[in-house]
Amino acid sequence: MAIIIICLLPISILATADIVIEIEIPLLEEPTDDIKKQEEVDFEKEQSSTDENALKEEFKLVLEQILSDRNNYILQKDATNLKALYDLDIKSSLYAYEHEAIKIKYLKEWASKQGIQFEAIDSNVKLRKVRNRGNDLFGMTTNVCTTFTYSYINEPEVKTVFKLGTSHYLHLKKSEDKYIIIKEWYTDPFADSLKLKKQPEDLTKYIISQSKPDYTPNERTKKAIEYAHKHCGIGEGENMFKYNLKKYMDCNPIGGDCANFASQIMFEGGGFEKNKTWNYSNEGTKAWVNAQGFTNYIIESGRGRCIDKGSYEKIYKSSFKLRPGDFVAYEKNDRITHVSTVTGIDNKGYPLVTCHNTDRLLVPYDLGWSNSNITFHLIDVYY
Repeated sequence: MAIIIICLLPISILATADIVIEIEIPLLEEPTDDIKKQEEVDFEKEQSSTDENALKEEFKLVLEQILSDRNNYILQKDATNLKALYDLDIKSSLYAYEHEAIKIKYLKEWASKQGIQFEAIDSNVKLRKVRNRGNDLFGMTTNVCTTFTYSYINEPEVKTVFKLGTSHYLHLKKSEDKYIIIKEWYTDPFADSLKLKKQPEDLTKYIISQSKPDYTPNERTKKAIEYAHKHCGIGEGENMFKYNLKKYMDCNPIGGDCANFASQIMFEGGGFEKNKTWNYSNEGTKAWVNAQGFTNYIIESGRGRCIDKGSYEKIYKSSFKLRPGDFVAYEKNDRITHVSTVTGIDNKGYPLVTCHNTDRLLVPYDLGWSNSNITFHLIDVYY
């Protein structure tokens, strides 16, 4: 992903807080604002609710099957049979295929580095809109929660599960007796790491030699974990695909919601008190909503300390000191652009993070962030 910095917050905030939020622009080609607006108009004008409900029911099954097939090809590292889900003579479809093929390679390399094997990948679909565009072409927007299961090669009986939430814009076209992907755009959680370099064997040996520490979170930390898992956007049951919008704005449309969510976890769950610098009423201060500002504030206020920082190769041993309630900050081009809260550790003691911006629930902290240009900041928070 490329990162650009924008200022799109309300004038009242800019005048008082000088807030800058980083926005992530994915490698996948996003439809323009004009196209998105026209899609919404067309959805409203050209289809009755009865028609759309029928299409949703039909295409939920269609899309679940496509994603199931794709997940299986990714799991099997099978980029050849993956082609059957696309029309490679169409540029947008070819591009969508190539991106998934690169992802297969990345996940294979990450698993090798980590000393794990992926055992299952499953997707849960919630269709938002479906439109018949004519000539057997259908456009749709959908939320997808994808669940990954892995185990370490020297401890295969212990399974670890994590989830990723993504929002997709797709075109599907009927081809003979099946539908194929003609166009797809989504914020890919792995896009920052599709060129993972080969890691030394000693690194893998170190990871798989670890064991889960004897650790029990205190009450404040437990509440922080509960809040994070409930409001991460891919929580269980009624919390699936939902944020805590009754109390907090979603900053994703104006740049990113990662720091806003990390602040919520500390305040709502962990019981940290607001103050003039770190605050949210109708809108958040820089220390509340900005990744760089949030990280600086936690350290400078004495509410936390930096355990270590540097490239992955430098900090991966120190990362085993992280515990739930702590957080990881990710720096690119001399600026922290993302933060994730640690809410679990796997059976080797490897930190698992939960965050917004693509929504993550208990994901290994470096997955999607392990390129050589990433500087990790490991922050111990004093609960």
